[in-house]
Amino acid sequence: MQTKRKTPMRQCLGCREMLPKRELIRVVRAPEGGGISLDFKGKAPGRGAYLCGKPECLKKARKSKAVERAFGCPVPPEVYDALEKQLEEAGNDG
Repeated sequence: MQTKRKTPMRQCLGCREMLPKRELIRVVRAPEGGGISLDFKGKAPGRGAYLCGKPECLKKARKSKAVERAFGCPVPPEVYDALEKQLEEAGNDG
């Protein structure tokens, strides 16, 4: 008898919707106060939070300071700008 695996669910920081982990993009803060970046493979070390691939979700998360709350540290505006750029480039790739 085969058991069906449970799909891991995560909440988007922007729209607050629960979605399967594979459909979301991981935002990761590197260990020891490292930088914040997007982790498309979901394997980078560090603290992770999740976003839909929609640019408006990143904007909502920025406005509500959801990323700051998730990581417990301030996020400089240039980091958000870099995240937006990475998200746009990823959207253009596929």
